[in-house]
Amino acid sequence: MWWFQQGLSVLPVALVVWSAASFVFSYITAIVLHHVDPLVPYISDTGTIPPERCLFGIMLNISACLGMATMYVRYKQVYALNPEKSKIIKLNKVGLTLGLMSCFGLCIIANFQKCILYYIHVVGACLTFGVGAIYMLVQTVLSYLMQPEVHSKDVFWIRLTMLLWCCSSIVSMFVSSVVLYSGLYGVNLVQKLHWDPQERGYTAHIISTISEWSLAFSFLSFFLTYIRDFQKISLRAVVSLHGQTLYNAPQSFGTDEQTLLIAGSI
Repeated sequence: MWWFQQGLSVLPVALVVWSAASFVFSYITAIVLHHVDPLVPYISDTGTIPPERCLFGIMLNISACLGMATMYVRYKQVYALNPEKSKIIKLNKVGLTLGLMSCFGLCIIANFQKCILYYIHVVGACLTFGVGAIYMLVQTVLSYLMQPEVHSKDVFWIRLTMLLWCCSSIVSMFVSSVVLYSGLYGVNLVQKLHWDPQERGYTAHIISTISEWSLAFSFLSFFLTYIRDFQKISLRAVVSLHGQTLYNAPQSFGTDEQTLLIAGSI
């Protein structure tokens, strides 16, 4: 059995590989069609003009679904490992809520393009990466609280490193973007897809775009730390029939003992 066939480890792997592919394929398409500059454009710029916009949107929507599934399984795992620790259970619920908000933000990014609905796109980015960074913080704290009984110290330090990488990228992108869009280098720069290295503001633009790519991959890299944990998880569906057809249920179905038709367990 291959390592990615063990447990549910394929879930975080699929999330990371698919999301990275959505960025790379959109970038390649935009470059081939000369819609953006080859040297580090904004990720959002590579999903602005058709046909890469269509590819970017559908792939990120699938990434959002994979993200929700991954975060939910992680939530169930932490809960199962710490059934009597109220502090961890509460923090775990907060983490799940933040994670789902981050995935919703990714859907906004996918469907509201930067050059068309800029402010909605920015809201989606803040939800995805801003709230996502808080999700990473919660999971890092959980890893700290669960060591050494559940997690080793190495897992905690790796996740802390990913968190610091993500936070430093956010700060760098925020500062460079504020400088770039402050009005010192012109107006309507949001619509600008091609830059000349001799233009004023080009340095701030490059720092901002590099920071965005760094932020995206630091966020994705965090989920690679779930692989080993997910190798020890399995899901099963249990089907319980209450009759020979789906139309005439027994009289006792609604009054006596009610059993879920599909139940999941970890």
